Amino acid sequence: MTPVHAARRRLSDLLLARVAGPDAHDARHRIHGEPGERWFGPQDPVQRVHGDASMYVGGLRALLLQSLHPLAMAAVAQHSDYRNDPWGRLARTSTFIAETTYAKVEDAERAIAIVRAVHRHISGTTTDGVPYRADDPHLITWVHIAEVDSFLTAHQRFGTRPLTAAETDTYVAQAAGVARRLGGEAVPTTHAELRAALEHYRSELRSTPEALEAAQFLLHRPPVTGPARAGYALIGRAAVATLPRWAREPLRLPDHPRRDATLGAAAGHAATRSLRWVLGGLEAAPEPEPVSPR
Repeated sequence: MTPVHAARRRLSDLLLARVAGPDAHDARHRIHGEPGERWFGPQDPVQRVHGDASMYVGGLRALLLQSLHPLAMAAVAQHSDYRNDPWGRLARTSTFIAETTYAKVEDAERAIAIVRAVHRHISGTTTDGVPYRADDPHLITWVHIAEVDSFLTAHQRFGTRPLTAAETDTYVAQAAGVARRLGGEAVPTTHAELRAALEHYRSELRSTPEALEAAQFLLHRPPVTGPARAGYALIGRAAVATLPRWAREPLRLPDHPRRDATLGAAAGHAATRSLRWVLGGLEAAPEPEPVSPR
């Protein structure tokens, strides 16, 4: 192994451990390599989107967008340890997405059952006195919509192979299955329905101290040091550049369309190209058995 290949391997292992936890390699083998029926296969748009480096941009965008719902953000602020254990939260989220996209059916169903069980024990009241429940179907759908819109937006801007219009509808429909199993209601199944659903929630979205704190943490006080901080800054710039215009002011984020189209786009392409190079140092995931018909 050449020094360059060795360095690439070390970087890929470090990155994988950050986003998937200390047992990342074992989890990767279980999710991708163990034989068994799966919901999706390599030909499905949901695997193409969720396996692309653009997910790093989409994931950060999703967190920013989700924070604008005061009930969803209150649940995160009061019940999540994201400030003290951000990598642990990231690992749990990324593992859930991987399991429901690539793992055996029984593992995907188990992951959903665990999340539903956790949601049943999360409830509270916002600082304005409004009650919330994490298992509220309306909130589950909001979190899903913000994620799917963000993953899709980032993929279409920075993905290796953007989806066609038909594939975009298929992606939204495939992702909807997980949201319904989590307890979501009126989950969109086409791109047009996704856009309409996002517009429908806009009247409920607003700035809160918790949302502003989350945006500051994610963009200006991330748990990243050294040379990786520069790479994270590129991801953050791209995530902000892809946010809807109406989402900027409530989060006190800059709104510069020309800068988004130039510097923001360049940051996204630079970040995803670098991530693909690093992730290329991982050993190829073993091939699972063929998927089951859906």
